[in-house]
Amino acid sequence: MNACATRLFVLDGPGARTRILCAGYNYAADIGHPVLGLLPPVLHVATAQPESGPWLRTVLDLLAHETRGGGAGSGTAALRLLDLLLIHVVRAWLDTEGDTMDASWLRGLRDPLTARVLAALHERPGHDWTLDTLAATVNVSRATLARRFTHHVGEPPLTYLTRWRLDVAASKLRDTTLPIAVIAHDVGYTSEFAFNRAFTRTHGQPPGRYRRHERATSR
Repeated sequence: MNACATRLFVLDGPGARTRILCAGYNYAADIGHPVLGLLPPVLHVATAQPESGPWLRTVLDLLAHETRGGGAGSGTAALRLLDLLLIHVVRAWLDTEGDTMDASWLRGLRDPLTARVLAALHERPGHDWTLDTLAATVNVSRATLARRFTHHVGEPPLTYLTRWRLDVAASKLRDTTLPIAVIAHDVGYTSEFAFNRAFTRTHGQPPGRYRRHERATSR
């Protein structure tokens, strides 16, 4: 996911002076983004909140400075600050709405055990994970792992792993020139045939065709 560059538009008129900063993110629409897909249509975070407000205000002030032409590298600085702003906004939302949000990996981050399992799966998607090896990694029983993870994330650990592997594979197909066999191995498939079947079932087309389509549409 990449932040889009910002531009300045000035609208003259009566009333109080108001500065509105607009920005956006580009990402592959065919892959449900793990963060953006969970956010509500409108998310309002007030800078008056005592916990998150001061940090948000600081980032916004820095962002306003850079978008006004803060100096050398201001464009790059603004893009990085947009990423930081998104992190703070999502963090503030989790602090206020996390207990009532639907089951998802984001809700799972609020549970220490589930967060450790998610970290292991995300760091090593190609590892030969089983429920036993996952349980041993976080030092709990299989039953406890399966119950806690499913409750917070909304699906069993290995089901989540399969979906995550195929999302990682789609990103590699789109953004690299690695051979399909190498990508299949990197995300945990010992058989390219099994990888092709799983990828087609999830994304509606084989890996090779998906790669060609993505390259053609990105030109």
